Amino acid sequence: MRVFLAGIMQGSYASSCVHDQSYRDSLHAIVHGHWPRAEVYDPFANHTDSVGYSSNRARDVFCGHIGMCQQFDVLIAYIPEASMGTAIEMWEAHKHARFVITITPLLQNWVVQITSNLIYRSVPLFVEALQSGDIDTLIAQVLPHR
Repeated sequence: MRVFLAGIMQGSYASSCVHDQSYRDSLHAIVHGHWPRAEVYDPFANHTDSVGYSSNRARDVFCGHIGMCQQFDVLIAYIPEASMGTAIEMWEAHKHARFVITITPLLQNWVVQITSNLIYRSVPLFVEALQSGDIDTLIAQVLPHR
């Protein structure tokens, strides 16, 4: 199984800075703890200085990541607040029939509702669903070939 870790980077910052990205290490550990054979891709890991990229470089990296969202089996989106890039990643994964898991308090957000197979209000609730086997059952139903 291939898992793409989507999530807030710049969010609504007007300046060239990013939100705390420590959630990525936590999610990576959670995913690998549950699915040890999964290929997990974190788009921030290889692009920690991406806010300084030229427009052309940013476009190339972003489009490459969008292509991955279209191909990976599962996209896990962490959005504690609105994130334009994550919304696009979620949309593309959804359009290509990938399994989208969203961790967010934005339960009424249309993009979250429309694109997500599963929505969890918090990381602990996501972990609880993983441990219960509920997520594995639903993934097997939606992506039976995985």
